[in-house]
Amino acid sequence: MSFLNAEEPTACDLIADFGINILWHPSLGLELGTNLQNMLWDCISGKIPLDILVFEGSVINAPNGTGEWNRFADRPMKDWLNDLSKVANFVVAVGDCATWGGIPAMSPNPSESQGLQFLKRQKGGFLGKDFHSGSGLPVINIPGCPAHPDWITQILVAIATGRIADISLDELHRPETFFKSFTQTGCTRNVHFAYKASTAEFGQRKGCLFYDLGCRGPMTHSSCNRILWNRVSSKTRAGMPCIGCTEPEFPFHDLKPGTVFKTQTVMGVPKELPTGVNKKDYALLTMVAKDSIPAWAEEDFFTV
Repeated sequence: MSFLNAEEPTACDLIADFGINILWHPSLGLELGTNLQNMLWDCISGKIPLDILVFEGSVINAPNGTGEWNRFADRPMKDWLNDLSKVANFVVAVGDCATWGGIPAMSPNPSESQGLQFLKRQKGGFLGKDFHSGSGLPVINIPGCPAHPDWITQILVAIATGRIADISLDELHRPETFFKSFTQTGCTRNVHFAYKASTAEFGQRKGCLFYDLGCRGPMTHSSCNRILWNRVSSKTRAGMPCIGCTEPEFPFHDLKPGTVFKTQTVMGVPKELPTGVNKKDYALLTMVAKDSIPAWAEEDFFTV
């Protein structure tokens, strides 16, 4: 559903401008029942060329490795995935569940869920650490809960136009063009972060969300504040903390009340600090920032 909200390019642009033939999609596919099964078998046999396999959702292996808990088109979904991935020129995992297993893979993981090529941060996953598609590339991971729609369509365009080789993948197989920088990059609250001007309420337009509300923007790799959602806003711009949904550890903590939207601290110092910052430097920075905070940093600069 996130994919259908893409704007640059749109899902329609993929078809009209870039010649992508969408064989099947849960909301767009016309085939049902036997017709769908026949089409999938034709892909596996090579009768229908499968250039790009885009997979969403965790790979469910339960019970006991059979995958019977998640059946699709008269077979365990994992069996379709195993067969289709062998004939696809490119394999793209969309969303946290497909990339690292997501929420279903949280301990104790009763559904035996995995991502396509990772289980959380451990490489391997359902297809194995050595898997490469027909193009020679590993699974291309586009994480997020949900993944930004333009991340998806822009990677599909890069593949369709033969430019995917120009896009570097990080150690987690994420396209660096979207995931090299942090969510904090482009955040309108960076000035509040610098002066440790905090906010303790959702929806407020002033104050940093990191110090009290558990915002993970400084530690999360994403371009959510560079490539805005709906080209308009982002979680932090709307006054909600980033929950780190593009990282393999998502969801963080134990999801008990008081652990998600609350910064976990020890003697006033957050347990998790921005990447590259040590506790000693943080304590010194905080003391200086609090003493030098200007009055305007506490004002609502959106006031008309």
